[in-house]
Amino acid sequence: MNRLISMLIAIAMAAALSCSQPATEKPPPPAERPDPTVVDAGHYRSEFENDRVRVVRIQYGPGEKSVMHYHPDSVAVFLTDHHVEFQAPDGSSSEVRFEAGQHLFVPAGQHLPRNLGYEPMELVLVELKKSTGTAAADAGPDPTIVDAGHYAVEFENPRVRVVRIRYGPGEESVMHHHPDSVAVFLTDLHAAFGMPDGSSEEVHLEAGQHQFAPGGQHLPRNIGDEPLEVVLVELKRSAA
Repeated sequence: MNRLISMLIAIAMAAALSCSQPATEKPPPPAERPDPTVVDAGHYRSEFENDRVRVVRIQYGPGEKSVMHYHPDSVAVFLTDHHVEFQAPDGSSSEVRFEAGQHLFVPAGQHLPRNLGYEPMELVLVELKKSTGTAAADAGPDPTIVDAGHYAVEFENPRVRVVRIRYGPGEESVMHHHPDSVAVFLTDLHAAFGMPDGSSEEVHLEAGQHQFAPGGQHLPRNIGDEPLEVVLVELKRSAA
């Protein structure tokens, strides 16, 4: 499936999934934005938060459903296959399906999800916070340009760029730069990261984990015996 078709499918899914207010309207007041980690802590757990993002792990058993709640603009990374019904505040509903490893940008809005599948479902949701400051100048080589064999842009808008990263066993990149990012690991990670000062650091993480990485340069190498795959959510800053 080429990139254009993938983007068109993602846009269509986002329209069905978001149940959001029209772009010209302001977000509802805080009292009308139920936090899922508060109103449905059994399915939603905050695992990381700073001034840029909140990362929420979402887990449902077969047939389980939530209550109406709100998310800001977010990127969902699906760790399992999904067959979900989303009910909107107006009572309408839609069914969507996702495969493990897919991702989706979800505009801010309210919804009530229900797992229509016969298996548990799990995803990592990267909730975006209001960006401040000015857009940063390029701080180093773009990996999707200098190493297109390992890095591919799969989605981009003014708030985020989502990059899929794939390495075979023993493969390495070249020195490149990422802005502040959240990495969601679809496979186990056994990698060495070379730094601009010549130092190196090994990182070992399990499939399904995530990590916030401050902006900077590095040169990764897959030191594992298996291919590795990562969905990287790169955070942008708005222009002043």
